[in-house]
Amino acid sequence: MRFCLLIMAKSPVPGQVKTRLCPPLSAEEAADVAAASLLDTISAALDTSGAVPVVALAGVVRREDVRDALAECVVIPQRGVSFAERLVHAHADIARFRMPVLQIGMDTPQVTPSLLESCAEFGDAALGFAEDGGWWALGLRDPLRAGVLRDVPMSRADTGALTLKSLHGLEVRMLPVLSDVDTMADARAVARLVPGSRFAAALTQAAVTR
Repeated sequence: MRFCLLIMAKSPVPGQVKTRLCPPLSAEEAADVAAASLLDTISAALDTSGAVPVVALAGVVRREDVRDALAECVVIPQRGVSFAERLVHAHADIARFRMPVLQIGMDTPQVTPSLLESCAEFGDAALGFAEDGGWWALGLRDPLRAGVLRDVPMSRADTGALTLKSLHGLEVRMLPVLSDVDTMADARAVARLVPGSRFAAALTQAAVTR
């Protein structure tokens, strides 16, 4: 089955990404960790059977390694002021592909091609809660259904529950719960799950340089 694998991403610019990791990380180290997380996510997406990787990007990418990875994906600009608006617009922009969509972020570098392929199997919708009460994955048979997210408050402990409530009337498959990377505790826990990843290496390098 072909599906659109939509990745919401932010350019890894020091001082603009992963600021909750500072301290103990510097702004530059946090940006390196963010870049590694995005690269791991893109790699998993590119290796996922049936997936058409699309990156909805905010900001200008100056890192060559990230530019090279993005060159293998369809890249669209994020539009909107709030994160909820940007989600709604990104789903509307990829509706032209006429495919179901599985949307993730760049904060779960532990995802694997097999996990993503499995998560893309759903009826009307799918939702994967994050351990902090948010969500890490949203699947929609019709991407335009994402319009309901406009009224869902983001980055709260009840965002996942409110998102599920907004999908009322749809058959929703619940996906595995994952930890996304917001804090250093999250980062260390995720790195332990994928010790051979770019993400784990970047986090280790940051620790080594202190």
